[in-house]
Amino acid sequence: MATQTVTENAVQPSIQVPIRLRTRHKDIELAQDPGVIRVSTSFRRYALSSLVNSLLESEKPIPFEFLINGQFLRTSLDEFLTANGISAEEQLTVEYIRAIVPPSQTTSYEHDDWVSSVDVLSATSPASKWAGGDGIHTGHERLLSGSYDNLLRVWNMSNEVIATSPSASAGGHSNDIKAARFLSSTRLVTSSLDRTIRIWKYHEDPSSDLSTSKASITPALELYGHRASVDALAIHAPTQHILSASQDTTIGLWSTTKTNAPPAPATLLPSASTAHNKRRKTNPSSSSSSPPPQRGPLALLTGHTARATAVAFAPHDPALAHSASADHSLRTWDLPTQRCLATTPLPAPLLSLAPLPGVGLLAAGSTARSISLVDNRAGSAGGEGGGGSANLVAMTLRGHAGAVACLAPAPEGTVAYPWGLVSGGFDGTCRVWDVRSVRTGVSTEDGVGAGGGAVGESVFVLEREGEKGTRRPAAERTKVFGVCWDRDVGIVSAGEDRRVQINRGG
Repeated sequence: MATQTVTENAVQPSIQVPIRLRTRHKDIELAQDPGVIRVSTSFRRYALSSLVNSLLESEKPIPFEFLINGQFLRTSLDEFLTANGISAEEQLTVEYIRAIVPPSQTTSYEHDDWVSSVDVLSATSPASKWAGGDGIHTGHERLLSGSYDNLLRVWNMSNEVIATSPSASAGGHSNDIKAARFLSSTRLVTSSLDRTIRIWKYHEDPSSDLSTSKASITPALELYGHRASVDALAIHAPTQHILSASQDTTIGLWSTTKTNAPPAPATLLPSASTAHNKRRKTNPSSSSSSPPPQRGPLALLTGHTARATAVAFAPHDPALAHSASADHSLRTWDLPTQRCLATTPLPAPLLSLAPLPGVGLLAAGSTARSISLVDNRAGSAGGEGGGGSANLVAMTLRGHAGAVACLAPAPEGTVAYPWGLVSGGFDGTCRVWDVRSVRTGVSTEDGVGAGGGAVGESVFVLEREGEKGTRRPAAERTKVFGVCWDRDVGIVSAGEDRRVQINRGG
């Protein structure tokens, strides 16, 4: 096929560069390969987007982004060629993808104390999909927040609290809630600084208006086994299993049902008589109600040498789990045998973890202000001590000015899936990443990205509402503690500013 020539202005000739267009998405693939196209080096993203739309003969223009040698085009082609030392005579392979819409803030939910964790129940959220959709319609989604005031709250999309968990005297947590998740549309799970995990019944009156209904949260099951704060949770409803990460260095495996769970360790239980008397004195109406069942773990996995900070089920095999720790390591576990299969040492203490199932990577956020993308497919089985350590650090994401405390993958059905990721940091920002964008790294003081490794940069930066326009040092900015990315609701984040913030887009 003959080479085509496209210029922005036919009257003024300009330097041209040969390009070939390609995409990985079947729905926007060109019906016929146009071959090599010579375009003006003055072309920017908009001009290339117009070119692709004309070749697609799109009725409605589609905004595109362009990747060249793994980098997003943010300048003119001429500036890109100059910056990368590429001759205008060299043929470029240009990958086009749908542009991610910049997420914009839509609302925030104010709390009385710091907000540590947040989750969403929508028609496309994991808890809903596991239950077959649960009949949740647009506008009737629910937000779940866990707070440092020891309380769990459920919110509607009108910024109203429709349910709050009981206080400690009525069966609630006695210290900060560190993690909160929807198990289903009728069950919740939390973990706390009080060393417990609690499962709750959540009930909404089906006869009331879903947008304004009031609801209730009541204790259903108390889980004991950890000897220090339980800082992170992961759930897999189909197997009725929960994973926990604790400051006592262990990873807990639990059942969500009392019939399948062993008895709770007697040494870790609060005095039954003391608890019962306390409830009677502070809440006389509860004297006739029995306390929820108390159960222990199915297993406690040992191996980490410092506090365990994050945990996740392997996306395609719930018999495997991943954990992160302040001991600088990422571990992979076989749950049936309770063996550590692989250990990946990383340069800094780890705080957060998120699998990217569509690309086979694990994202691990650290105190070094960076995110390591680990290719867990490269791991091999190890011994009891986790001798397997073949996992490969495929890329490092850099941009945060503070520790990376939380991570969430882009959900299916969004333009960003499966390459998208959102992170929350102690620098007062959330950052959106596309792991297809990569450049060669340089040596750094902390060793991350050293030796010419691949490095990625964020696509968008989302500031907290109270930080917009400020120039405070990163160490003084609002810490982001939790983040969730939902296809229907958007990017939901929680932090030290006592707010849950929603950004839509992506």
